Amino acid sequence: MARSKQQIIECILNLLLELETESDAPDTVSKPLEMLTIKECSEVVPGVSQHTIRKLVAQGHVQHIRTGEGKRGKILICKSSLLEYLSGHPVRTLP
Repeated sequence: MARSKQQIIECILNLLLELETESDAPDTVSKPLEMLTIKECSEVVPGVSQHTIRKLVAQGHVQHIRTGEGKRGKILICKSSLLEYLSGHPVRTLP
């Protein structure tokens, strides 16, 4: 009986140690998204025109938001999304 109690105590201690090491892991802090205008995008990626950036937005290939209302609203594009798309990696959707 004493042997089983000792085993239970060891198991509990091991579980506590596992929980402690998991809590020591650094929290994943999300960095703020860097958003660029269409003009800035074409400056960041030489050889890609503003027209091409607009087409990527219209086709939904890059993450973007439109500030303001209607056609006059400014389009802001997620820089990491644009670079991922152009490098051939899959694009995540904005929350």
